Amino acid sequence: MNGLAAALLVWTLISPSGGGHGGRGDMWPTHVACRNEGLEVFYQSCDPLQDFGFSVDQCSRKLQPHLSIRFGIILREDIRELFLDVLLLSKGASVLNFSYPICEDDLPKFSFCGRRKGEQVYYAGPVDNSSFDVPEGEYQVLLKLYNENHSTVACANVTVIAS
Repeated sequence: MNGLAAALLVWTLISPSGGGHGGRGDMWPTHVACRNEGLEVFYQSCDPLQDFGFSVDQCSRKLQPHLSIRFGIILREDIRELFLDVLLLSKGASVLNFSYPICEDDLPKFSFCGRRKGEQVYYAGPVDNSSFDVPEGEYQVLLKLYNENHSTVACANVTVIAS
């Protein structure tokens, strides 16, 4: 599985656990990224200043090699470079921990690379990854998108429940 595929798989395994707060001191709402027989994926922004939208078109324990996703956010930071940190937990133990470059100065992988503060990022399209079955269980995923200055672009706590 390539890094972006793993990152997006993890992204789809999103969790309402975590302590982010909205601008009024409230926690951001828990969103459903996908729900289908045997798989539920929920997420909540852990950025105290901003929420975002994310969904997965196919929701199945059998992860397909070409997922179709949607992601939208208004940028609070420039993203000349963009990185994703992923921490996957099962029963409180770390299962996967990695960083993945999404936008690099010399290798922009997506059309939104290079966007500036205040601009909207909306991506609707495919994400390539390895095909595999999500094992039965409940998983917590912590995701953080940050730029070249280590400023948070987006942050999420994700819960994935596979039954």
